[in-house]
Amino acid sequence: MTEQSQWVAITQADPEHSARYAERFRAMAAAGADLAGEARLVDALLPRAARVLDAGCGPGRVGAFLAEAGHDVVGVDVDRVLIAAAEADHPGPRWLVGDLAELDLRDRFDGIVCAGNVMAFLAPSTRRAVLGRFAAHLADGGRVAIGFGAGRGYAFDDFLADARAAGLVPDLLLSTWDLRPFTPEADFLVAVLRAE
Repeated sequence: MTEQSQWVAITQADPEHSARYAERFRAMAAAGADLAGEARLVDALLPRAARVLDAGCGPGRVGAFLAEAGHDVVGVDVDRVLIAAAEADHPGPRWLVGDLAELDLRDRFDGIVCAGNVMAFLAPSTRRAVLGRFAAHLADGGRVAIGFGAGRGYAFDDFLADARAAGLVPDLLLSTWDLRPFTPEADFLVAVLRAE
């Protein structure tokens, strides 16, 4: 059995957490906040009409932008409340409830995006398995874009070692989704990875 993620533990302790999370992003969107930074970077990495996996899609903001840009998007999240919000707010993409450590889709993707600190919410025992599932779902020449912050219990060096063990190597390391270079002092990592 797969170890429970921190996100699942949080939502079990606070059953309204996910609904508040979805409402927070709805309010930000209504106020005109720019919620598409991650998606713009991923869109720039992809050919037109690419197949994209939004891994840990939450309420669908990244996948929705990519779908509007003409990509064929599948979003997967362990949280049923967030998937319901994605379905309600962003019809079009295929939104699925699922554990990323057990991801087993027939699809292969030109791009996989894993934003919103998803990697840091995973149970430590599942991190390498999730990265392996990403590698297994990449189409030839595909890339994975993963972003998460420092100080969340997953050191960047450990992440990069896990990625290599899963068969993924860096193409590009950034410190933000808006293309600022990664430095040893960076408090955020955006890793663009490809299959080895």
